[in-house]
Amino acid sequence: MEGTFREQLFFVVLCMSVLKGDTRYMEENEITPEGLFSLLNSELKREIPEELIYSRPLRCLDMLAAEGQFTFTADRPHLSCAAFFIAEPNQVISVEYDSVDIDCRGGDFIKVFDGWVMKGEKFPSSQDHALPLMERYVDYCDSGTARRTVQSSQNVAMVFFRVHTVGSSFTLTVRKPINPFPCNIISQTPEGSFTMVIPQQHRNCSFSIIYPVEIKIAELSLGHLNDFPIKKSMPGCAGAGDFVELLGGNGMDPSKMFPVADLCYNFNGPAQMKIGCDNTVVRMVSSGRFVNRVAFQYRLLDRQELQRIKVNSVEDFCFTG
Repeated sequence: MEGTFREQLFFVVLCMSVLKGDTRYMEENEITPEGLFSLLNSELKREIPEELIYSRPLRCLDMLAAEGQFTFTADRPHLSCAAFFIAEPNQVISVEYDSVDIDCRGGDFIKVFDGWVMKGEKFPSSQDHALPLMERYVDYCDSGTARRTVQSSQNVAMVFFRVHTVGSSFTLTVRKPINPFPCNIISQTPEGSFTMVIPQQHRNCSFSIIYPVEIKIAELSLGHLNDFPIKKSMPGCAGAGDFVELLGGNGMDPSKMFPVADLCYNFNGPAQMKIGCDNTVVRMVSSGRFVNRVAFQYRLLDRQELQRIKVNSVEDFCFTG
């Protein structure tokens, strides 16, 4: 897919096999990132006049990038459903329960997860999220009317739900408030640019691009006054307390990805690298002592570039060049 078509489409997961278990369902679903360009067409950048509320039915497997009101009505038992929500990098996801008619005692549930889960891997990783894992799940059947609105910490969230009875339904209103200091982001497109800033906070932030891409680091400011080296996975950067790492892998969890390069000195770029993995991550680690900033651009690698990288690479995790 090329040009504007690729920019207009983001993704929904098309490959979803039977989701397993009751309590373990959340962690072991077989959703994969494959076929991610396929379903979400004009809805991604849909412009709705402010006085109107966009609305449509919610599907058992769904992907939503628009604000609006979404209603699921069971036409049969649906035991393993998931809806993925994504916003712009500088937004978060707010999910409000407008009306809910499900049988919690009969095993139905609606659970909002603060992030995404695919094949048991989570974004953001547990290392990069402020909340413990179990606090990232909010179960309507546990909280009920006491918590009618759930807001994510980053630009992605998802809703798991299970409904047994025909005619059971629920309606969600999704909004996308502005996040002044975005941290942990999944890019909607395989090409773009971003500037990540951590304002004297002890936290880790990851920018995930679910494509093989070339990354160009244009600027890096870590509160140090040193010259710039780029080091292939050297342990010294981790000891600095403030650094940026480039990661590559084929899953969602940055903590399980391969470290391609460490950057731990100030510089004005460009420094660039091609990473032929299904997922590329720019991750900033901040000690909280400085205002840290990294600016970068990224673009999708074409087939010829991927083939050249594969032939020339000596690495065994994906392909780098």
